[in-house]
Amino acid sequence: MARMKGLTGGARARAQVATVLWTLFALAAIFLAVGALCIALDANRDNGLVTFVLDVADAVDLGIFSRDNGIKQFEGGNADTKNALFNWGLGAVAWLVVGRVVERVVRP
Repeated sequence: MARMKGLTGGARARAQVATVLWTLFALAAIFLAVGALCIALDANRDNGLVTFVLDVADAVDLGIFSRDNGIKQFEGGNADTKNALFNWGLGAVAWLVVGRVVERVVRP
């Protein structure tokens, strides 16, 4: 809040919108990272929380960073883990980079 001190009403609103957008982008990245960790650690997929995290991660990967049809597809042993770590990890980084750019464009 110290950064918003002295801003006009419009600038303050833009700063708040930028903060909300950055938070949403960061949450998407967190879900991808935690989802990849759940796959790597072979978490119990019957658990409701694990299922929720994986479902959200599947939604925010936008199909571009999908475990099943992402940027890179591994084959052989541990392919599911490698696909999740690579594609969702790359997706998490992309969400963070794009989120920071959007946040800087919106912030006054």
